[in-house]
Amino acid sequence: MPLRVLVVDDNRDVADSLGLLLGLYGATVRVAYGGADALALAADFRPHVGLFDIDMPGMSGLELAREMRKRAGETPLLLIAVTGVTNEDAVGRTAAAGFDRHVTKPADPDELDRAAWDFLRAHYPDEA
Repeated sequence: MPLRVLVVDDNRDVADSLGLLLGLYGATVRVAYGGADALALAADFRPHVGLFDIDMPGMSGLELAREMRKRAGETPLLLIAVTGVTNEDAVGRTAAAGFDRHVTKPADPDELDRAAWDFLRAHYPDEA
């Protein structure tokens, strides 16, 4: 089973580009442009990895991360904040919301790909 990645960003160009790049690396990717859409997609898709912008209208990426953690329960899930906000306060808020990593835009797709596959190998060895 391939790596499943959920990309969420209200900027459609950013979300679509990141999704396309990660797909080229071999991941199965779904893209959403807001938190509510992401939750609906995640219910059936069951991603291994979530890449979320934190500053989105409606449901923020912080709220989305908290809800995804709650729904995942004990199921391993790697959450990466992909954002233009880089100050220390933002990094602390992403960690408190349940993100595992904080990456500054523009995100390096090689770095994201390595982190995602490393996570899959560590937590889902039969799927990697």
